[in-house]
Amino acid sequence: MKSIVVFCGSSGGNNPAYLQQATLLGAALGQRQITLVYGGAKVGLMGAVADGALQAGGKVIGVLPHFLQQKELAHGGLTKLILVDTMHERKTKMNELCDGVIALPGGFGTMEELFEVLTWGQLGLHKKPIGLLNVNGFYDNLIALSHHMSQQGFLSAANRDMLLCSDNIDELLLKLEQYQPPAGTKWITPARS
Repeated sequence: MKSIVVFCGSSGGNNPAYLQQATLLGAALGQRQITLVYGGAKVGLMGAVADGALQAGGKVIGVLPHFLQQKELAHGGLTKLILVDTMHERKTKMNELCDGVIALPGGFGTMEELFEVLTWGQLGLHKKPIGLLNVNGFYDNLIALSHHMSQQGFLSAANRDMLLCSDNIDELLLKLEQYQPPAGTKWITPARS
């Protein structure tokens, strides 16, 4: 894997572990010479993951819409900053540049990005691994929800298992490297009465 996109919060959250793990994830990518692709901001977990990668000698590509650059959120020390017009263009460009995806903690924006790439994978539009770095159990409820969706017949077990999870950076990166996309279709056969 040559590049990983990281989706994460533009805030730091209320637990210091979130910023710490974001920095450590960036450093792990930099040490492995895996290019970090992310949203281009200097604030919150976004800034921490970029700083971690840069301090470890890694390459960092930011993808930022013009309207956010105008709010002075752009990170000034990136290897490359790509400016786009819309949020959708941002996700499309990030997907083009990466070989895999990791989500750190975040809010609605992080969830929206995560679910879009999961949906693309489910539909066979890409075969990239997608992981959650489950810092301090941040994603426990989302993992439980994915199991509930599967149990209720809205998500196949194979598609549910596309979402790789770990609270350990090295373990998560190994899972991404070893990922095999599901064979077959996303469609679930409806129950017959």
